[in-house]
Amino acid sequence: MPTLTLLPRVLVPLAVVLAAVLAAGALDGRQDLGRDPVFTLLAGLAFGVLLQRSRFCFFCNLRDAFEGRGTQGVLGLLAALAVGSLGYLVLFGAWVADPGLGRLPPDAHIGPVSWVLVAAGAAFGVGMTLSGSCLSAQLYRLGEGSVLAPLALLGAIAGFALGFLSWQPLYESTLSVAPVVWLPATLGYSGAALLQAALLGALALWLLRGLAPRPAREAGRSSLREVARAVLVERWPTWLGGIGIGLLGTFAYFRTEPLGVTAELGSRARTVAEAQGWISGRLPGLDGFSGCATEVIQSLMTSNGVFVLALVAGSLAAATAAGQFRPQAVAWHRYPLALAGGVLMGWSSMVGLGCTVGTVLSGISAFALSGWVFGAAMVAAVWISLGVQRRLTTSTWP
Repeated sequence: MPTLTLLPRVLVPLAVVLAAVLAAGALDGRQDLGRDPVFTLLAGLAFGVLLQRSRFCFFCNLRDAFEGRGTQGVLGLLAALAVGSLGYLVLFGAWVADPGLGRLPPDAHIGPVSWVLVAAGAAFGVGMTLSGSCLSAQLYRLGEGSVLAPLALLGAIAGFALGFLSWQPLYESTLSVAPVVWLPATLGYSGAALLQAALLGALALWLLRGLAPRPAREAGRSSLREVARAVLVERWPTWLGGIGIGLLGTFAYFRTEPLGVTAELGSRARTVAEAQGWISGRLPGLDGFSGCATEVIQSLMTSNGVFVLALVAGSLAAATAAGQFRPQAVAWHRYPLALAGGVLMGWSSMVGLGCTVGTVLSGISAFALSGWVFGAAMVAAVWISLGVQRRLTTSTWP
């Protein structure tokens, strides 16, 4: 391998590690950045590496399944949900001894269930299809040099602003009286765990029918170079990334807060919206719901901002080490589509109180009905959008 190619593949990850060490020293003891900003930094780095190495993108994996390219990716998503659910169940048993008393677990992403949530999930699914990725994947693709990710993220900030403008009428007409359903409160821990295990298991069995066979590997001992290549260069199986993300989500909830990536984007949008006079004061009911909470930013950095920046840095280190940092121009029509998709994802993340990470991954792990409803509407919208897309164009979209 030429030196000019190898050198950045070594130096960039080392630079990220050095920057992380320096940042950890600067963040240690910062009370304004959450309960443990150093853990937040490390969790963000790990999340970025896991997302990039295992191609943990909700839209990409759904598209592969719908277009007949294999269901391994969606099985990996289910693995993350299964591991996260088991971890959350252990924590809930210690924190909320009797789930039937009406007390929700602290900070868990459990939101109101209504037609607004269905609309949010559907809008998010269409937005993913237009932009080519969910918001968490757009963030890790920044680390891969994607030219579309910045537009999608800018669109998401604009979408959040639209969400703030539409929040009050939605809250007063629907969300204020919508039920917040936590499955253990109705079914008990055992009943909720059995129901969720049955749903995830049934989905997994159905998806196993479309599992693409893996190429056979020659038997024999692997050399150190082959092991290093499998870890640093080749994509990891999505199920492995899913297990890692499920474990990380559990530890993050235990140590700081549930995983989520949209609070920073939403808070930036809320700060701009209030500064411009588009909204003023407290939005009714918004700050009382659990989810990817937004707030007016008073300082340069927030806890979720640390997590998101570390996510991008972790992805950059992993992508560079693998030789997958590849900025490249794309067809002109994909730029406005990325922006439009970002707007839809931002609006839906605001009114749905999170995205695929917050509402779906953390929500379903928390046994929230809202996670299942948002996820089902999102999947249906992706399936319909891909069908419409195939009818409108013969070109291959992202």
